[in-house]
Amino acid sequence: MSTRTRQAVDWTPLTDASETERLLWVLVAVALMGDVATTLVGLELGLAESNPIARSAIDGWGVLGMLTLKAGAIGVAIACRPFVDAAYRPIVPAALAIPWGAAVVVNLYTLSVVV
Repeated sequence: MSTRTRQAVDWTPLTDASETERLLWVLVAVALMGDVATTLVGLELGLAESNPIARSAIDGWGVLGMLTLKAGAIGVAIACRPFVDAAYRPIVPAALAIPWGAAVVVNLYTLSVVV
């Protein structure tokens, strides 16, 4: 007999999220908005997107392409979240908030040099 028990996958969006995880999801939203806004300002000033995948999406579809990439990243994060143990779930939004927050800092620095 096996002593292992099967753990059901919890598909509820964020009803079981800890306070830390909820805060990190808010930071994801803030970083997302900051990244999109600073990228758009930079593009308006004649700067180029440095990420080749994002550049291709923006060149082909404009703002809609950039938003689609961001939505895809969030979709993957939300789809993978139920497979992570509850204690480690804050890693999921942190994996989005940290790089997007860093992109905002880099974008703001670049804009401050250009303007």
